[in-house]
Amino acid sequence: MSELRSGRPTGVLFDIDETLVDLRTAMGNTLREISARDLAHFTEEDWAAYQRLYTADPQGYYDRYLAGELSFTRQRLLRVAHAQQAHGLPAFDGDAEEAWNAAYDDVLPWHFKPFDDVVPVLDQLDALGIPYGAVSNNVHDYQRAKLDAAGLERIQILVGIDAVGAAKPDPAIFLEGVRLLGTDPARTLYVGDNPVVDGRGALAAGLQALWVERSGCAELRAAHPDLPVSGSLAAVPAMVGQSSPAPG
Repeated sequence: MSELRSGRPTGVLFDIDETLVDLRTAMGNTLREISARDLAHFTEEDWAAYQRLYTADPQGYYDRYLAGELSFTRQRLLRVAHAQQAHGLPAFDGDAEEAWNAAYDDVLPWHFKPFDDVVPVLDQLDALGIPYGAVSNNVHDYQRAKLDAAGLERIQILVGIDAVGAAKPDPAIFLEGVRLLGTDPARTLYVGDNPVVDGRGALAAGLQALWVERSGCAELRAAHPDLPVSGSLAAVPAMVGQSSPAPG
């Protein structure tokens, strides 16, 4: 890991999805639960491919939602339509779309879970007296409900894209999180799973950054050699002064 740019952080901001909350697993489990009857013919390989296609969003529908081109519900329906089409399944009609989306909304929160390393790290930050919060590329109320469903009510500071009318990597959304923490940008650590939106976005806003790359993909890490990277959140306490396993 490269040296800290401006001294040890005095505050920490986290991304939520795939950093604190295992959203991919939650989405995959939800898809399987609500579609098990209609897709009873699927093999395990079919399910894995279907879930992966939906969660990966290769068409970039979520980015179009962030750009204001699609509603949140429409980007979700387009993602499942793409997965359906790829598996030779008919598209949903209007009534079926409404029913599928309602079922998805009802079931998804039951599957929100934090990664195993989240609670121990938050416990250490609490013990150190380090303030923390979250900055997310979704609206505040939706992410507030997600954190609460995942048992992360302790994260009280939360900035969504509706707070400042901007999404990461726009500096404004990072700086709003810093303002709420009451820290200096140069002494605030931002932790996220996306090397561009989270890592480089935080650095461009004047924060410190830690890229959490849980897969251990050497090729992906090699594409961003200048970003501080860790395979888990365990590096965070070390960066603010608590001994912890070395990142890697």
